[in-house]
Amino acid sequence: MQRILITGSSSGFGFLAAQTLTKAGHVVFATMRDPAGRNSEAAARLTESSSQQDGRLHVLDLDVTSDASVEAAVEQANELEGGIDVLVNNAGFGGGGLTETFTPAQFSRMFEVNVFGVQRMNRAVLPAMRQRGSGLLIHISSTMGRIVIPFAGAYTATKFALEGLSETYRYELAPHGIESVIIQPGGFGTDFFGSMLQPEDAARVETYGEAAAMPQQLWSGMGEMIASGQAPDPQIVADAILEVISAEPGARPARMVVDPMTGGEGPKALNQTAAAVQEQLLSGFGMESLLHVAESSEV
Repeated sequence: MQRILITGSSSGFGFLAAQTLTKAGHVVFATMRDPAGRNSEAAARLTESSSQQDGRLHVLDLDVTSDASVEAAVEQANELEGGIDVLVNNAGFGGGGLTETFTPAQFSRMFEVNVFGVQRMNRAVLPAMRQRGSGLLIHISSTMGRIVIPFAGAYTATKFALEGLSETYRYELAPHGIESVIIQPGGFGTDFFGSMLQPEDAARVETYGEAAAMPQQLWSGMGEMIASGQAPDPQIVADAILEVISAEPGARPARMVVDPMTGGEGPKALNQTAAAVQEQLLSGFGMESLLHVAESSEV
């Protein structure tokens, strides 16, 4: 049994992961913004579904953009169950449109959730994990953290940043018995496309002429496919999260592509190439020990 905190549990991958992990017998802290208000229905559904499961589920109020909120939620989790063994950084949102037409403020808003929120969460849980000499960070990235699709520049930038952050943590935390894993989902049947941030600089959009219509054509087409039920079931990602948690420490992959829609061959190939380059690089600097997580007794 692991004590697992999940961010962004009100919908999508986070909601399903909370249910899946509770069913598997784990203690789950399903966190979301405003569980007593706008997300009260999701909170109630999670609480109800967990009542017949082997594990335990606690719904906690958490906003990853707030230091105070993050610290309060982690403290509450510690009081309820004595600690956090696994952190699933799932909270995030996307944006679609011509990259130039997104304002710096919009970029900042997306980075605040998708990247800086992850750093807040990691900083909140890592001191206790390092003291115990064990722990697991799971970062929900995207295949777009490895490949580039036009008209999603802001989102892609956040996921590339998240990939670099997570991999750096993997090396730096290895001597402390802590693993950092990236899960890279492809397209799934969630509300991701329906809730995408749209560019605010409408005047600049118009200066692109006929090309201005291309982002809408791409993302509306993706949204229609999702709505038609043709997209893969997001439960597959929740199951992948459980698979990573269930794996033996030291055997967990640095990255896991989960993309039944396309097969994910491109991101997989890039991951393999990058892993070989990183191994050569770290070995060349005499840091090959950081490629392998230490056992708790070694910390």
